[in-house]
Amino acid sequence: MTTNQPGTALLKTLAIEIAVPAAVYYGLHSLGASDFAALAASGVFPLARTLFQFAKDRTLNGLALVVLTTNVVGMLLTFVTGDARMMIAKDSLGSGITGLVMLASAFTAAPIMTKTMRPFLTRGQAAREAAWDRLGGTTRFDAILRRCTVIWGIGFVLESSARIAGAFILPVSTMVWLSTVLFAGVFAVIMVVSGKVAEQAGKMLAAEANAEVKTLIAA
Repeated sequence: MTTNQPGTALLKTLAIEIAVPAAVYYGLHSLGASDFAALAASGVFPLARTLFQFAKDRTLNGLALVVLTTNVVGMLLTFVTGDARMMIAKDSLGSGITGLVMLASAFTAAPIMTKTMRPFLTRGQAAREAAWDRLGGTTRFDAILRRCTVIWGIGFVLESSARIAGAFILPVSTMVWLSTVLFAGVFAVIMVVSGKVAEQAGKMLAAEANAEVKTLIAA
């Protein structure tokens, strides 16, 4: 049960963040609202959700702060310019900045994806948690975590670039659904690629946990 919790929470978040804004846009657009008005209304939900989460938990990590700031600035720029395309570009820019932050963190002592990957790899098992603590700081283990963060960073930057280009080239009504498809597609590819790399860390955790058990038995 514990193993599936992080994945379930992630899928639920993505469904809410993607499905609700798209439904709001197409719903209002079908009622005669302009592209700008429909997009502006659809962008309120993700922003409100982030603010609610902050008010509830009283915490906001660095990545969440970047996304929140990007959303607020993007919303302001959109209303100032009155350009519906800016709304789509704003969302795309947010994932691009997120990717750049990930890439920058990969070269620090605490790559951003480390905390996200831990529950997936330890599976809530005490032995694996202890193994993670022992392996943390070792060259090979840290290199794997860093590589995963780089994969996520590059993926988000490329996805962002494609969506920003589409926002100013393709019709707004097309980009509302295509933007979602691009994001979901790239996200799936990143999950698979980074998952393959993360398997190496998983094997290291399993080996370390087993070695510790054998040591305790021998003692």
